[in-house]
Amino acid sequence: MEFNTDIFTQFDKKWALLTAGNKERFNTMTISWGGLGTLWNKPVATVYVRTSRYTHEFMDDNEYFTISFYPEEQKSVLGVLGSKSGREIDKMNQSGLTAKELPQSVTFAEAEVTLVCRKLFRQELRVENMPEDIAKKLYEGDAPHDMYIGEVVEILG
Repeated sequence: MEFNTDIFTQFDKKWALLTAGNKERFNTMTISWGGLGTLWNKPVATVYVRTSRYTHEFMDDNEYFTISFYPEEQKSVLGVLGSKSGREIDKMNQSGLTAKELPQSVTFAEAEVTLVCRKLFRQELRVENMPEDIAKKLYEGDAPHDMYIGEVVEILG
């Protein structure tokens, strides 16, 4: 497995889609927070999902998730997928992306790279453990995030 990128730009500037579920029932959302590294002698990806997000329940209910990265011309689509909830609208039909079933989860045909991850860990990010300025700026009046760590079991490109 190999994925060469400027990881700081990949999540923060280019964004990605986080997807959990199966072809019959899944949800996806745009993410700009994440990381890649090694934990417990495994290659891992870390993502953060607000507890209020529809994708949160899919992350909790499924053993696998995908993180997919897209060419710059798809950024407007990622913007829509990050601002609309799958609870209220059929985001997939509005996005124009083509869902692609994988043995463990779902990605999209338009993705340049997809990381297939097996969920290893979930933990609540507690606001009282954060620096006050970050807690105030990002969480005052909003739901907290849960952190998910997944073993990267496959890289599709």
